[in-house]
Amino acid sequence: MAGSPFAWIDEQAHRRRRAGLVRTLRPRPAESPLLDLASNDYLGLARHPEITEAAAEAARRWGGGATGSRLVTGTTELHGELERELAAFCGFESALVFSSGYAANLAAVTALAPHGSLIVSDAGNHASLIDGCRLARGTTQVVAHTDPEAVRKALGTHDGPAVAVSDTVFSVDGDAAPLAGLAAACREYGAGLVLDDAHGLGVLGDGGRGAARASGLAGAPDVVVTVTLSKSFGSQGGAVLGPAPVIDHLVNAARTFIFDTGLAPAAAGAALAALRLLRREPDRAARARRVATTLHTRLTAEGLEAVRPDAAVVSVRAPSPERAVAWAADCREAGLAVGCFRPPSVPDGISRLRLTARADLTEDQIEHAVRVISRTR
Repeated sequence: MAGSPFAWIDEQAHRRRRAGLVRTLRPRPAESPLLDLASNDYLGLARHPEITEAAAEAARRWGGGATGSRLVTGTTELHGELERELAAFCGFESALVFSSGYAANLAAVTALAPHGSLIVSDAGNHASLIDGCRLARGTTQVVAHTDPEAVRKALGTHDGPAVAVSDTVFSVDGDAAPLAGLAAACREYGAGLVLDDAHGLGVLGDGGRGAARASGLAGAPDVVVTVTLSKSFGSQGGAVLGPAPVIDHLVNAARTFIFDTGLAPAAAGAALAALRLLRREPDRAARARRVATTLHTRLTAEGLEAVRPDAAVVSVRAPSPERAVAWAADCREAGLAVGCFRPPSVPDGISRLRLTARADLTEDQIEHAVRVISRTR
């Protein structure tokens, strides 16, 4: 690209290649022969016939797209139904559905951290929370990972509105945040608590009702939770759950709600069907956790360095970015799809294979996955 205003891209690409950090797209076929431990389909619902039929029926009834922003034409009766049932299921007063979990996180952080406020953000937070902090008009202070005392100290330096922001389950290692400690620190200083429960909904809590419900924080007036509909619910989209005045504020102030096209009806229909199925089959959540524990136990028995899972993510350390890429590729050749996390996606600079436990994995599939990962290391 010599002579182009984008010539600097060549140097960036060269640096990525040299560091072993080049990323590529791999379109998958409709029917993949690979055993999937790479997706976030924790409950195995993305292809469940009840979910796919609900998506198809919603598209037939409401159309292929939402046709506009939620405040114009993009809100259907289906969206309202999903919001009411989702709020009730998770134990909150109100809910607001967005086109993605990323958009929901941007909305929650930016709308709840105006100029003059303090945002205290965990060092291990997801990129969407980090970007929300960057876009918010408040001042952000990043604190040590899963450390309520660090949150308490940060809040003690500020006089004015404040929120602490954290994942409930961190997507890299699958470790859980100390929610009770975070809530206690926030309440000591009158701060709000914003929790991203993307990896907790459907897996943690009674029947998969989420980490906030499991910690006794659901419905609290000082707690706001964001979720995705694209993981345990096998669909697409995100939502913010919290007190009704907070949700009303987001409708009026959150730019990723006001100026974005609404969630497609097919995705809303699929998510609603998944929620109802989980209410009928609550054991799916516990099964996903059991599968994760089994994977961890058997991988560590093979001498691999795996992080003990608090939900459904199992992280296996790799010695380098290059080795992580090669390891994942070797797994793929052996019929197993696994995630590969490398810098800059990992905050600690340690490359990993990232495995996601699914409630529908059989014993034979678990054994096959462990054999492949151990054999290809």
